[in-house]
Amino acid sequence: MSLPREFRSDNAAPAHPAVMAAILAANEGSAGAYGADKWTTRVQDWIKAEFGEQAEAFLVWNGTGANVTALRATTRPWQSVITSVHAHINVDECGAPELLAGVKLVDIPSDNGKLDPAAVAAAASRGVGFEHHVQPGVMSISQSTEYGTVYTVEELVTLVDTAHRHGLLVHVDGARLANAAAAIGASLGDISAAAGVDILSLGFTKNGAVSAEAVVVLEPSLAPPLKYIRKQTTQLASKMRYLAAQFVAMAEGELWLANARRANAMARRLADGLRGVPGLRITQSVDANAVFAMLPEGMAERLWQQGFNFYVWDDATGEVRLMTSWATAVEDVDDLVAAVRRET
Repeated sequence: MSLPREFRSDNAAPAHPAVMAAILAANEGSAGAYGADKWTTRVQDWIKAEFGEQAEAFLVWNGTGANVTALRATTRPWQSVITSVHAHINVDECGAPELLAGVKLVDIPSDNGKLDPAAVAAAASRGVGFEHHVQPGVMSISQSTEYGTVYTVEELVTLVDTAHRHGLLVHVDGARLANAAAAIGASLGDISAAAGVDILSLGFTKNGAVSAEAVVVLEPSLAPPLKYIRKQTTQLASKMRYLAAQFVAMAEGELWLANARRANAMARRLADGLRGVPGLRITQSVDANAVFAMLPEGMAERLWQQGFNFYVWDDATGEVRLMTSWATAVEDVDDLVAAVRRET
């Protein structure tokens, strides 16, 4: 089932029927609270299978909660988090990382959403050991990025190595990690644990779940305080089986991968249909499930009037974001392409 003409966000998509069925199945009878249930145990087993025996998952309510919990676990109050100027933690979390984790975000310019190792090295070298300056503590990246671009395994390894050489821990905002993995044909572990990432915010909410987010600890020394930090950050679910059941459903038969592949395929179809339209320019590499474009003047308004929902990404330039999801229908994509071509 698709939400017709919906290109605002993968958050606008419905939950996958298998996820809803899993939630209903978990609703039978009673179960232990706060993760003392068979569904949470199954999630832990799956996390270890995907990310390695050292990995441990702490399920949370939402993506911002995962990011804040992860950053609290990896920083001290006098430390900073180096990230992209476009990062979700920097732009779209209402200052939660700085308020609740109590750390300063140091944002680095990035035209495509991806951090450059040289820029990270420069930021990580400023003020080190100087008591008047905040001390670099963590590098946080998004995979895939807010521009829909994806770090290759090689790019990620280089970036992680750079961060570690400068004494930084590495956090990945993986709200769309599934889309990144599908885009480059890698496993979830290949683009996190195997690359040396220390802690991961893993999200399936944008990929067909209702509320399935987790902090996945990949560096074992970070795990012991996590259960206390999660509780203090108001992210401990009492009826955790309903969160865990969604992960179980997404893991079953690699539904997470099938959903991500479809979302990515719809973005590629959309981009292919828009290329060559006079006055329209695709501004970013279409790696995952987002198409960023500059439209001819006045076209956005005309498309909105026809019922196509999408966001203006940059008010200053007029750049728009067209996002696809697991539920995006081929007909919706083709209708949008046809409408754009009619308007030129």
